[in-house]
Amino acid sequence: MAIEILLLVAGLVLVLIGAEAIVDGASGLARRWGISEFIIGLTIVAIGTSAPEMVVSFISSAERNSDMAVGNIIGSNIFNTALILGLSAIIAPVAITRGNLRRDIPVNIGITVLLILLGLKKTLFGIGENGLSRVEGIVFLALFVWYMISSFLHDKDNRPDVEGVTSEDLAEGTAEAAAKPKSLLKDIVFLVVGLAALLYGGRLFVNHAQIIAQMAGLSDKFIAITVLAAGTSLPELATSCIAAAKGKGQLALGNVLGSNVFNVLLILGGAAIIHPLSMANITFIDYTALFVTAMSLVLFSWTGKRNSLDRWEGVSLVLVQVLYFVYLFIMK
Repeated sequence: MAIEILLLVAGLVLVLIGAEAIVDGASGLARRWGISEFIIGLTIVAIGTSAPEMVVSFISSAERNSDMAVGNIIGSNIFNTALILGLSAIIAPVAITRGNLRRDIPVNIGITVLLILLGLKKTLFGIGENGLSRVEGIVFLALFVWYMISSFLHDKDNRPDVEGVTSEDLAEGTAEAAAKPKSLLKDIVFLVVGLAALLYGGRLFVNHAQIIAQMAGLSDKFIAITVLAAGTSLPELATSCIAAAKGKGQLALGNVLGSNVFNVLLILGGAAIIHPLSMANITFIDYTALFVTAMSLVLFSWTGKRNSLDRWEGVSLVLVQVLYFVYLFIMK
């Protein structure tokens, strides 16, 4: 057990080092290519940080273990929005742009509702199937492609509103722009090395966390929705919190929203194509936690003096995650 814990800590250290490198490299590429940090977070960073969820869910689907495949994604999305975005907002308020409000947050809510409706046994709309079929997996993948293309086409909407930018923000931006930029090669190296450290560190963490959980005699669903979900979301956690600490709130938000979209549309869609997924063991409380965290983004982004997630709202999100974990441990 002592060796497992040491390897767990080693994986965590690698994840933190990788996250630091990713934030620096991604921010540099965004400035160099003239695209928003939100898009970088939504695409390049989200792809890299969502790789652990993809590996776990695809392998679980191929092995006919739907509880592990689906539980990992539902747990990860709750973890992403409640804990990761909550902690990011506690570190520094996260700005919400017009584009986030008009497209990105509604898309997150839409795919969450669609997943819940398909996962229920039967709904008022008659579409619940207790799982995802191969056809529905193909539809999810098509929606994913549409969303990625749409995000790049509307990138201009991802610039923070002028009224939401303080003098300190402007001063920081001016100083950053005046700083000597790193070379393109250095930005790419930072990004690649950071992703490699994230993935290897995340894999190390997840593998040994799972071994410890199995030693404790926990069920597949419980391991998937807690240990695996938290472990595979560790790259997002480290990347978003470090981005927030460096004043890159849009990068943090893009990473979270992008990871949620990747998880549902690309990963669950692909997993359903590999083998149809059953969601029979996902409970009403699991769906409720997923829906509440998604809807909270709309509520919180409209409160306060400007469109942003403030610290007290971040605390509220973290509290939702804590209450959900307490429920899972009680019901395990």
